[in-house]
Amino acid sequence: MSTQLPVESATETRDSPEPRRQTLPMPALLALATAVFITSLTETLPAGVLPAMSSDLGVSESAMGQSVTIYAIGTALTAIPLTVATSAWRRKRLLLTAMAAFAAANTATAVSTNYPVTMVARFIAGVAAGLAWALLAGYARRMAPVHLQGKAIAIVMTGIPVALSLGVPAGTFLGKMLGWWVTFLVMTALALIVIAWIAATVPDYPGQRPEGKTRILGALSVPGVTPVLFVTLVFVLAHTVLYAYIATYLDHLGMGSSTDLVLLVFGVASLVSIWIVGAQIHGRLRVLTIGSAVLVAVAAAVLGLLSGTHALVYVAAALWGLGWGGVPTLLQTAGGDAGGEQADAAQAMLVTLWNVAMAAGGVVGGVLLETAGATSFPWSVLVLMVPVLAVIVGARSHGFPAKRG
Repeated sequence: MSTQLPVESATETRDSPEPRRQTLPMPALLALATAVFITSLTETLPAGVLPAMSSDLGVSESAMGQSVTIYAIGTALTAIPLTVATSAWRRKRLLLTAMAAFAAANTATAVSTNYPVTMVARFIAGVAAGLAWALLAGYARRMAPVHLQGKAIAIVMTGIPVALSLGVPAGTFLGKMLGWWVTFLVMTALALIVIAWIAATVPDYPGQRPEGKTRILGALSVPGVTPVLFVTLVFVLAHTVLYAYIATYLDHLGMGSSTDLVLLVFGVASLVSIWIVGAQIHGRLRVLTIGSAVLVAVAAAVLGLLSGTHALVYVAAALWGLGWGGVPTLLQTAGGDAGGEQADAAQAMLVTLWNVAMAAGGVVGGVLLETAGATSFPWSVLVLMVPVLAVIVGARSHGFPAKRG
């Protein structure tokens, strides 16, 4: 997320293709989950093949590392204006266009032998992925009956932890065996499969009529939207500061060779978190969001105080995953509920802030590493989680209510 995904308004229009069903359309949801997987994986994939990419393109590893940052910047800069510009498009046509652009940009990354061209391709891939993210969770919400909307979004969101826990290690292995460019071509192949899958199984929905358009920033006046956006920005920043430098932090602890195993524990716990959130979110959004923030804060405290015992590092990774895994689903659902009729605008801001936080997390983490050392990472997370918890607890009436309307 990578990867954060905005939710469209759940309000149906009179030209919706069919009445909302009472069961989950699994083939369509799995198509969207695969789209989340490949766009999330592609964002962080360069981190696993960084030495080979930098060598082939003739730049330093730090310069090559900015290919991750520029992907997030592409999403952050364009999510809002593209949401406005394409608001009248049919939703399926827009989603297919975004995925086609993503596949083309990924292919350009794979075949490029020039650093500037590669960076342009990565930027375009981020733009396309952001546009797709603005639709994917919204589709899940609109295809499901009200009591199953949370579960539908959770199914789509499984693409994120699967990408982080399994996709990145697999992509890294494939890159070492066959070449980094092969991994990007595989992502293109998967994107083409997803395009066909979406075309065959995902229903179409209308865009927003001209008379129904609202100003993007007008959503800020809707009660509950601002707290959700604040929590999104700071929560994602806290997570990214640690996650982006987890290998460096573990190396500092003398656990550098165990990075893959720690991330596997984190990823499996994230999947468990998504399952719990999907099953319980309809009636317990507030409790689950508070619990997620508390778990991440506790994990940071364990790392800060007890990381000398390596077994407790794995415990912290599990707590971190349990806290973080359901966060995309929780925040998207909270944003969609809070935004109401202006959910599209609210979620365009959500995806923008999510990617700003991801880009900022890498920068802030780098500054912390240079000035305070790796030991500062968990303490920084803990400090950032304090206002997150305060805002969630305080947004009792709007944003994170005890009962969803």
